[in-house]
Amino acid sequence: MSKTITIQRTVKKKHTAIEMKSGSLEVLATPQMIAWMEEASCQLLELEPGMTSVGTRMNVSHDKASPVGAQIEIQSTLVKQENRKLVFYVEAYQEGACIGKGDHERFIVNSEKFLKRTYGN
Repeated sequence: MSKTITIQRTVKKKHTAIEMKSGSLEVLATPQMIAWMEEASCQLLELEPGMTSVGTRMNVSHDKASPVGAQIEIQSTLVKQENRKLVFYVEAYQEGACIGKGDHERFIVNSEKFLKRTYGN
């Protein structure tokens, strides 16, 4: 049942810790690495019209710094689905070396119902 996708991104100044206010250095920000992991996980899904997924948990390590200009490869593997709950194993690589990894959880929801509950309309 496991299904995998790999996306590639380049670290730009706007992706750095100092720019994202998550640190004081010009290196890939952990929140950006996590966002790319979520992006890859979303791209992996083929959902019915009107359905989407929402992130509910992210448990990752960010193990190595990456400079501006670095090419990052992000891999997401759907490892388990229990009804609407999806569990992914996510990894990020720079030049073949793992720079971050962990688990990500999402839930499939009806877009319209979710927004109505969120905004009370």
